[in-house]
Amino acid sequence: MVNFKQILSVSLILFSVIDILGSIPIIINLRKKVGYIQSGKATIVAGVLMITFLLVGKSILNLFGIGVEDFAIAGALIIFALGAEMILGIELFKPDPDATASASIVPIAFPLIAGAGTLTTILTLKAEFEQINIAIGILLNLIFVYIVLKSTNWLERKLGKTGVDILRRIFGIILLSIAVKIFKTNAFPLSGG
Repeated sequence: MVNFKQILSVSLILFSVIDILGSIPIIINLRKKVGYIQSGKATIVAGVLMITFLLVGKSILNLFGIGVEDFAIAGALIIFALGAEMILGIELFKPDPDATASASIVPIAFPLIAGAGTLTTILTLKAEFEQINIAIGILLNLIFVYIVLKSTNWLERKLGKTGVDILRRIFGIILLSIAVKIFKTNAFPLSGG
């Protein structure tokens, strides 16, 4: 059932994890290197990856005998690492700097937009939110991703290096809080989270 509060929560969580604003410097640098980024292609490929993982990710887990709660805890640890990375300014998850061919797919669609953190988060969200609300949250984020990819020049001028850095740190703190909540909810389900 469509729930606007869930859609808002999912959208904000995915927005923090995808961190398309924090990826602007990487995208700008890549655009300068290869000349052109296909915003639509990158967005569609990332969307297909995310929706596919939303629909069959649980089946893949069942194949390995892993429960959604177990995956949620693992996801919480990855989200925690992403948040720490954003706050501390360290680089744990490194994109391939040599990717010049098909730059719209690798590294933009995968792993910048639909990377391990995003896919893990999508499965983790299934432990708390309904699938339809997650799908709508994914679509809302994809629209935003497309707009950002289309307007990196403008954003670079408007935000400046300091603005992008502040956004990364704010969303890093949000991610750390989300990771702690997901961990508590799934590690100690009877304690009321």
